[in-house]
Amino acid sequence: MKKLRSYYKLMLLVALATSGQSCKKYLDITPDNVATLDYTFRNRNETEDYLFTCYSTMQHLNDVVNNPGFVYSGEIVYPNNLNDHFFNESGFNLIRGLQLSSDPALNYWDGTNGGQAIFQALRRCNIMLENIDKPIDLSASEKVRWIAETKFLKAFYHYYLIRMYGPMLLIKENLPINASAEEVKRKRASVDESFDYVVSLLDEAIPDLPPVISNQALEFGRITKFMAMSVKAEVLATQASPLFNGNPDYANIKDHDGKALFSATFDATKWRKAADAAKAAITECEAQGLKLYTTPPTVNIGTISDKLKNVLVLQNDITEKWEQNPELIWALNYGFGYQNFCIPRLTSDAASLASSNPGTFAVPIQTAELFYTDKGVPINEDKTWDYAGRFNIQTGDDSSAPLIQTGYATAKEHFNRERRFYADIAFDGGIWFGNGKRNENEAYYVNARGPYALAGPKSLTATNITGYWPKKLANYLTVYTNLFTTENYHLPVMRLSGLYLLYAECVNEADGPSAEVYTYIDRVRARAGLEGVVDSWSKYSKNPAKPSSKDGLRQIIHQERRIELCFEAQSGWDLRRWKELQDVLSRPLQGWKVDEGTPENYYRPQTVVQPVFGLKDYLWPISTNDLIVNNNLTQNPYW
Repeated sequence: MKKLRSYYKLMLLVALATSGQSCKKYLDITPDNVATLDYTFRNRNETEDYLFTCYSTMQHLNDVVNNPGFVYSGEIVYPNNLNDHFFNESGFNLIRGLQLSSDPALNYWDGTNGGQAIFQALRRCNIMLENIDKPIDLSASEKVRWIAETKFLKAFYHYYLIRMYGPMLLIKENLPINASAEEVKRKRASVDESFDYVVSLLDEAIPDLPPVISNQALEFGRITKFMAMSVKAEVLATQASPLFNGNPDYANIKDHDGKALFSATFDATKWRKAADAAKAAITECEAQGLKLYTTPPTVNIGTISDKLKNVLVLQNDITEKWEQNPELIWALNYGFGYQNFCIPRLTSDAASLASSNPGTFAVPIQTAELFYTDKGVPINEDKTWDYAGRFNIQTGDDSSAPLIQTGYATAKEHFNRERRFYADIAFDGGIWFGNGKRNENEAYYVNARGPYALAGPKSLTATNITGYWPKKLANYLTVYTNLFTTENYHLPVMRLSGLYLLYAECVNEADGPSAEVYTYIDRVRARAGLEGVVDSWSKYSKNPAKPSSKDGLRQIIHQERRIELCFEAQSGWDLRRWKELQDVLSRPLQGWKVDEGTPENYYRPQTVVQPVFGLKDYLWPISTNDLIVNNNLTQNPYW
């Protein structure tokens, strides 16, 4: 499959183009420097540079600490009492009930408090479309493609806002510079009008986007047809989901003119449209050579068992280079910059770097318990697994090697789990392959109990408060000893496995359980070393008929997506559209007693965060100041 190989020109031009942008927020007025537009669009090269400014906001969306899907999911918690502050922590603090309508955190409406100025990005896109005819040396084919790329970006930016705020201001065109005050005060479209506009832009863009990138040296990261088709499937699935499809909590929400902003009745046909779009996207992806990543990595790999290779496949599925990963539909060009928050200290030399590489992205026990047993069913359903005794102590032996250190005492719930558990989560007693070691018999293990343990609490800044790390987000080639040497990667926005599960979800919602649904779930499960969903439940579950009902299969698909896409900034969005985030955050988030040195004392759950999440938190508040400036705006429900 042809893949993209270099993104340096794109990123350089993005950086140059965004360094001097003004801040007009969402008041999308044509800029007063109109005379400079003739220069900006005077030739092909200058116009291409401006196209990259349209991309720039999207590229900045890769910063996971400002992504609601990452920080507001309960998958990872971050302490709020540190002496050192490495980044804007307001996103992680949202689960503590600290959102304010007077000054919203992750404010993507205005571009403040960690949010990107998306309305400004939409304004740039409109400028691009308004001036695309000006460069005299722009070929007809390039013009068609650039228009399609810009329409995709407009669609994606609107979609990002809809996921957060619901009914949206549709920035179809920029207002003239002499627009009246009342014209500037745009009104929100209904949620279905908002989604329909996004889909219409994608439908206009998709036919004119390239199937693959032919000029890989200069165009790494630009949008292709299969990327746009996959986004369309997700957009339609979001529109069909319970948050937006006949949500009774929003049935009576209207604007100042009495216009209903949300659909009051459930529409089952939306799921069928989403299913059709997902199947079309899968067909296009596979036609361009995309497939599930199944090849064990070979770089700096010595002698390791097949058991460990299978785990590394699942780790590398995320951290493999984009151009070498056949499963990656779309990523953003800036690399994942938080590996030093995801890796425990594995050597005595690493302690000297603890203040700058603190390993403080902490995974709650609830997230660790989301993963299946090795029989492929939830731990509380597996009739062969000791759920009641999961906090008891068990010692690693030959049967649990090379996943758990032989002779090391750890929690019983770390044994007999599925491969993705060992690929995604680092725990006390768990093997950590890599970090400069090539052979299985040299691999490090995590020693996390108490302040004298290598990975244990060293200071307020360098303490993982749960005793679990998101191993999935660390490249096995990254080395943390007396130096921190990062092997970078691009965190996926969309993977083929996620698209398979999205299609299974949509078909189940549209038609109920079927062989088609099972097929696409089972493709993902097979790569994780699990039997098919029907066989697993019939053999091992206390509820063997669960996959045969729509409700039961829905629960299975939701958990499968949460497992497969864990830590990828996706679950927070999924839980929101499913209206399940309130349930997930209704219980205390717990970790182990990390200050204790003995296994008997360490393996006692303690609450690290008591989440606060109400009905209002499903949608972001619009800033109070924006409501004053534009009295046509209606605040989101319950704020």
